[in-house]
Amino acid sequence: MLVAVCSLKGSPGVTTLATALAARWPVHEDPILVEIDPAGGDLMARFRLEESPGLVSLAAAARGRGSHDPSLLAQHAQVLQPGLRVVLGPVGAEQARAALSVLASSKPSPLRRAADHPGTTVIADCGRVDPDSPTFPIIRDADAMLLVARPRDDELAHVALKLSAAQRWCRMPCFVLVGDGYPTVAVSQVLQVPVLGRLPRDDKGAAVLSGRGNRRHSPARSALGHAAARIALNALAHWSTATNGTAAAPRGRLAVPSGSIPGTAPQPLGRRTPRGVRT
Repeated sequence: MLVAVCSLKGSPGVTTLATALAARWPVHEDPILVEIDPAGGDLMARFRLEESPGLVSLAAAARGRGSHDPSLLAQHAQVLQPGLRVVLGPVGAEQARAALSVLASSKPSPLRRAADHPGTTVIADCGRVDPDSPTFPIIRDADAMLLVARPRDDELAHVALKLSAAQRWCRMPCFVLVGDGYPTVAVSQVLQVPVLGRLPRDDKGAAVLSGRGNRRHSPARSALGHAAARIALNALAHWSTATNGTAAAPRGRLAVPSGSIPGTAPQPLGRRTPRGVRT
């Protein structure tokens, strides 16, 4: 499974969510986190790791040998924490974009090839994206796209304007909300996109995933880690029901007052979300 994690506006915490998902992905899957943010990666500096192996060495290998070896991605990963492998993006945007141009032009990409291997999940940290982003071909090839947003007026107004285009980028777009704001069910039903969960504000939990916290503290013990584990399970469940065509339609529909979320027209608000998605 290939999961693209990205935002349409601002910096709501894409890298934090992607790292948390990789750390808390269900044990029967083997996750690999890949930093493909065209603005440059963060984890190398946060955890004081070497640049190689990483995205640049992966691109060089893909150019030289092609991308058909499903183990190629894992060969360029480093261990961030026990059980958490990451392909580090370079800090500089120019290097990141050069590597992405190679990877995105490979058919299939090393990310897609690894994700097709049984038991492997690839989580791609795509940063903020638009149709001109060099990550776009990888996003289009993903099984699921998690759009990260804060449920506030300013951010949702921009998201609403870009959402119709974003829904054509990937076969299964979903939202993950960050912090306080509009209720989860309201956002899901007004924007007509499933919301798989909400990340709480958890400074200590985020610090552990950013290389600043106590290394003895596990993401499994934090509120952020617990939320990420639920989102991972919901993503798998929603992907399964969507691909099998068994997702249930919401029931008990109400009207949302005009202007509830800026930039959107009134839409039905369901009391329940599609089966497999928890709020």
